[in-house]
Amino acid sequence: MKKVYANATEALDGILEDGMLIAAGGFGLCGIPELLLQAIKDAGTKDLTFASNNAGVDDFGIGILLQTKQVKKMISSYVGENAEFMRQYLSGELELEFNPQGTLAERMRAAGCGIPGFYTKTGVGTVIADGKEHKDFNGETYILEEGIFADLSIVKAWKADETGNLVFRKTARNFNPPAAMCGKVCVVEVEEIVPTGSLDPDTIHLPGIYVHRIIQGDHEKRIEQRTIRQKEGA
Repeated sequence: MKKVYANATEALDGILEDGMLIAAGGFGLCGIPELLLQAIKDAGTKDLTFASNNAGVDDFGIGILLQTKQVKKMISSYVGENAEFMRQYLSGELELEFNPQGTLAERMRAAGCGIPGFYTKTGVGTVIADGKEHKDFNGETYILEEGIFADLSIVKAWKADETGNLVFRKTARNFNPPAAMCGKVCVVEVEEIVPTGSLDPDTIHLPGIYVHRIIQGDHEKRIEQRTIRQKEGA
């Protein structure tokens, strides 16, 4: 089965549809599938729902799809750093389903393991629990959260072999593994594709059984909040 494609456009060919649910990896600007997001923008696919920790910034990440009004709904835990995200939400142009960060990650991971739902204490007694089933276990109240079964997963990894085994680099190993697991189709962009068998099995973070298509590309190393200390004596 061919998994390696020449570019993001080819890798998404025949997959994109208006109205689909997409799980996107990354945290802030770290480990986001920027090439695949640009290809989705160029394709003009619209009425999209994104499950992602956040939506990047105004001109990077999912933010570029918010600018073009291609996103109908966000399932996220954080909306900061993106003025357009905030403007669309407050004006009623964008639907938003807030999730606690751990709950969002587990909703993705659970779906990837074939688990349709799970109970958690997180959000009990808050608006997060409104309309959700409540159940007591050992005298404690929990709420039912459903797994996120996405039509498409797009993630960013550091290395992949030709069968799709993935290695993530440092903090980019955040939402990427659970996001990759929960999609019917998973497309991955990486910095390097290495020959099959060259990765130490103990270093593989996500097995290739979850991965359907791979591209290699150049990536921009952005810093979301650049903070520096003045040189002493300056």
